[in-house]
Amino acid sequence: MSNVTTEILSAEHARSAYPLIREALPGLDLQTWLRFARQTAAARKAGKAGIIAARRSGRAHPCGLFCYRVDHDLERGRVLIAEHFVAVDLLEPEVVLAALVAELDALGRRLGCNAVRSLVHGTAAEVSGGLTDAGHIQAGTLLFKSLPAVLPP
Repeated sequence: MSNVTTEILSAEHARSAYPLIREALPGLDLQTWLRFARQTAAARKAGKAGIIAARRSGRAHPCGLFCYRVDHDLERGRVLIAEHFVAVDLLEPEVVLAALVAELDALGRRLGCNAVRSLVHGTAAEVSGGLTDAGHIQAGTLLFKSLPAVLPP
């Protein structure tokens, strides 16, 4: 039995998860993260978004997380979108990832979603592998293009 549990990360505990999210987004500053966590906590109350954290029993700080939001897909209806997966553990990161993936599926059902869309940024092969092992399949290709900042006239 795993000693990893998952829970919703409250805005009050977002600071303790900052080192984790920096694993996924190294350039993210603390104030931007805390603002995102506060906004996400407000959206969570409406069932639209949140942050799920994983922690080992007996430990104060989280060892994994993902951010989620609910969107409406023209084909699938309500879809849970998850991204910024992080699973950090010296001995068993795959156990942390498995707990996050299990919560991802359960969360989708609780929120009345018909599907889960997971976005794995960059080359996080261990995250992709963990999702694939749990039955997620590649459903397309996500393309990305940064736009230059728009300067005021």
